[in-house]
Amino acid sequence: QVQLVESGGGLVQAGGSLRLSCAASRRTFSPDQMGWFRQAPGKEREFVGAMNCRDGSTDYADSVKGRFTISRDNAKATMYLQMNGLKPEDTGVYYCAAKLIRWNAKYDYWGQGTQVTVSS
Repeated sequence: QVQLVESGGGLVQAGGSLRLSCAASRRTFSPDQMGWFRQAPGKEREFVGAMNCRDGSTDYADSVKGRFTISRDNAKATMYLQMNGLKPEDTGVYYCAAKLIRWNAKYDYWGQGTQVTVSS
């Protein structure tokens, strides 16, 4: 069993930056795909972005394109989400997730989430 642990959330002013981390409990953990999701109060969880861990390609929601960047340090089994130009609408709990087989519909592992609050 693998655990994913997010960190790096906090309170930031609009226009600021934060970097979230998602560390896997097992250094040898090698999923096909990892992703970031977020959930704002009273809203459903939404996709933020994902990385194909095999070729490093990334995909982002339109709402964060050009502002957020996903990266991964394989040696540390850690994924990052660099968030720049933050807006109040980026506020929410951010979750990382991992999918063992890229073509599976659902993610297999989820973190506990980290709160991001952007003040106007």
